[in-house]
Amino acid sequence: MTTTQERLSAEPASPAAPPAAEATATRPRRSPLHAVRRLLPAVPILAALAVWQLLTSYDVVAWVRFDKIPGPGEVGAAMTAQLESAVFYQHVVSSLGRILSGFALAGLAGVLTGIAVGRSKIAAALVRPLIEVARPIPAIALVPIAILLFPTSEQGIVFITFFAAFFPVTVATIHAMKALPPVWTDAARTLGASRFQILLHVVVPGAMPSIFSGLSVSMGVAWICVISAEMISGQFGVGYWTWMSYSLLDYAGVVTGMLTIGVLGFTTSWAIERVGRRVNRWLPGEGA
Repeated sequence: MTTTQERLSAEPASPAAPPAAEATATRPRRSPLHAVRRLLPAVPILAALAVWQLLTSYDVVAWVRFDKIPGPGEVGAAMTAQLESAVFYQHVVSSLGRILSGFALAGLAGVLTGIAVGRSKIAAALVRPLIEVARPIPAIALVPIAILLFPTSEQGIVFITFFAAFFPVTVATIHAMKALPPVWTDAARTLGASRFQILLHVVVPGAMPSIFSGLSVSMGVAWICVISAEMISGQFGVGYWTWMSYSLLDYAGVVTGMLTIGVLGFTTSWAIERVGRRVNRWLPGEGA
């Protein structure tokens, strides 16, 4: 009399599915439309390059003049020459150091100031009027004051960058404090949370989407002001290099500097967006 184990061992085992077939079955199939969407960002760039090439090749002179503008070929050659030069990277590193220093200080000070003004009536009464008076002042107008205040132009440019980036993130944080649903803090208070716990675990996480929006705007404003400050009083940096190219009538170098600024600005803004998605992954649209 055979046991159950012997009967089971005598039965032929069912053939297992090949690993490749399992991987093919579980792998999602991408439609051709997905590939088209991946290529869409390149369409406007290629179209702009084509229009630029046509306008400069035929020296179009209408409402605007393209007879003195270098074409994509000249700019590409100038960019290649700069990428092979060590001085180019010194200018880039100098601008990045200024922008990151000023932006980091502005982000920290702006978030703390915005939380204080948004959560405290006393802080709002003391600080908010000063913010509203200083906010309309263009940061680039502070270049003469920065030259008088700071012993070196490097410190003055970082101060101008800080001043420009401070107000967007501060105002965004203040509005984020006001926009938080009161039921969130009431529920945490009912569960026995202290004021510090409510601030740390409810208020700050709930305000993060608006704070990162302010940080993104601050980064763009900071780039505008740091480049302008470098053109006026800098000795190194992409802005200084672009202005010197214009002074030497190197128009291809000017366009190369503009493109470099655009790439650096895009990269830093993209980095902020990626960090914001990770921090705000609890939002419905950010976790994807």
